[in-house]
Amino acid sequence: MAASLQNTDWQGRYFHIDQVLDRPGPRTDPSFLAGDGVKDFLRNQAKILVIGAGGLGCEILANLALTGFKDIHVIDMDTIDLSNLNRQFLFRPKDVGKPKATVAAEFIMKRVPGVTVTPYFGKIQDKDDDYYMQFNLVICGLDSVEARRWINATLVNLVDPENPESLKPLIDGGTEGFKGQARVILPTITSCYECSLDMLNKPTAFPICTIANTPRLPEHCIEWASVLEWPRVQGGQFSTSLHLDSSPMHVIDKKLDTDDSEHIGWLFQVAAARAKEFNIEGVTWSLTQGVVKNIIPAIASTNAIIAAACCNEAFKIATSSAAYLNNYFMLIGTDGVYSYTFEHERRDDCPVCGGESLELIISSELTVEQLIEMLVEKQDIQIKKPSLSTSTTQIYLQAPPQLEEATRPNLTKKVSELIPNEGEVTVTASTLPFSLSLRIMYND
Repeated sequence: MAASLQNTDWQGRYFHIDQVLDRPGPRTDPSFLAGDGVKDFLRNQAKILVIGAGGLGCEILANLALTGFKDIHVIDMDTIDLSNLNRQFLFRPKDVGKPKATVAAEFIMKRVPGVTVTPYFGKIQDKDDDYYMQFNLVICGLDSVEARRWINATLVNLVDPENPESLKPLIDGGTEGFKGQARVILPTITSCYECSLDMLNKPTAFPICTIANTPRLPEHCIEWASVLEWPRVQGGQFSTSLHLDSSPMHVIDKKLDTDDSEHIGWLFQVAAARAKEFNIEGVTWSLTQGVVKNIIPAIASTNAIIAAACCNEAFKIATSSAAYLNNYFMLIGTDGVYSYTFEHERRDDCPVCGGESLELIISSELTVEQLIEMLVEKQDIQIKKPSLSTSTTQIYLQAPPQLEEATRPNLTKKVSELIPNEGEVTVTASTLPFSLSLRIMYND
């Protein structure tokens, strides 16, 4: 196998990489063993998983292949859209509609001989622990917080203190317009993704009074169309079937689907008319779609920089040829180009890698329903559709339907009626492979 791979290596292919691997340097890790051994591991033994084959993932795959990694796996659940072609450079117009992972893998293997890229078209949740155990490290190029939280918790749960091979370094990259970040996570050793959840930016929210009465921006008009006009017009759409007394037979409540082009078109037309009324320019189809779906424009150069940072860390970890990042790199390109690194510390009350309960101070008058809303909105928790229970009581369960119906009456009860002061409640969600332990404290 190694010999057949070697035959595909053209002369001088690794000339520059070998300058790093043939001899130690001043920043070399003490465990680094220069020479053929480390080169053989990189090119013939290391197995790496890339999660995401979008704008960031395409760049990561190309960099890894050209750096010398020859056994790469890639997971992505999306198909190629026409709008992807301006920044996801492994795709062509003929690929529209095909799975990103499959097309990206084929392109890399054709472009870089000797590299094997194994694609999987599906969700990361489809794979079990044994699948993730086979890799030496994992790189994320995701645009989903939920997916990041899931793989982070999964890799932390994989760690067995008696088996060093169970620790899988996670390199996480992300971009947001001209800003980006790359970080190295050593599960159970450094801070994990969940530890830094409170660093995430909250989605921009506009005051209702502004969008209803004094719009000044095109975004205000689009929010007005989606938040106020859609429920008013579409939520009150009557059917054509009438009773004899001409009263409507039933009301059709049409839910806004942000992936439906007809719905986006309706919002665009209504927002454009609103903008014209207030002499506001700039309402476009793409902006309308971006506002209602909370889409942040992707910048190809930002993807390239963050992908390079991620792959640089992967190379350093795989070869021990230099000290790896400790543990957070930030890129700010909004005004010039500025970057910095810092060490993000672990949280003792992190539900994934910490061991302590998170203390939550609330009013004794707070209802269970209000507590659930707080858990959804709280910056360092952010759990969608949380279920609550104690060691003796099921307070509220989101699923299955029978249990949801049985526990629904508790929503209107005060939390203090069900949980004593300094009592603990367990919070779970079907989308996350971990539970959160809360210690409830009353402030009155």
